Amino acid sequence: MPIIWESKLDTGIDVIDSQHRRIVDYINDLEIAKTKGDKAMVTDVIEQLIDYTQSHFGFEESMMEEAGYKFIKPHKKVHELFIKRVTEFTMRAAKGEDIADELHSMLAKWLLNHIANEDRDYADSVKQMVGPEAAHHEVAHPKAEARAGFISGLLGRFFR
Repeated sequence: MPIIWESKLDTGIDVIDSQHRRIVDYINDLEIAKTKGDKAMVTDVIEQLIDYTQSHFGFEESMMEEAGYKFIKPHKKVHELFIKRVTEFTMRAAKGEDIADELHSMLAKWLLNHIANEDRDYADSVKQMVGPEAAHHEVAHPKAEARAGFISGLLGRFFR
């Protein structure tokens, strides 16, 4: 069953919400690939998902650092553990094990929990740093423009 995005998952930071939606799309693509029984497609989706998620984590962590988010170390640790767990799945898949169902289930549960809890916790700190205008890509004054430039710079660094 595909994941349907719900507004309760929004952090209020447009760029982060857009990235989260893209990760959900990858998870839904994984479900399609496993339903088709297409192992090559499953592998391709997993690789894209891992690559994009790592870029997203780096972007998110840079925003948290810039905002002075006090719980950044535990948040980074959660990201590291997630990457380690997904890497273990890919190693099992490389040995020929069919991990698609298990991986899909883990990703869906983990992502929704992570967004609803850990990511929601840092959102206020980041929104205070960039201001509500930049969080929603509306540039109303020079200070918001400078902060919007910060977000654009991060996007360019992590999402080429």
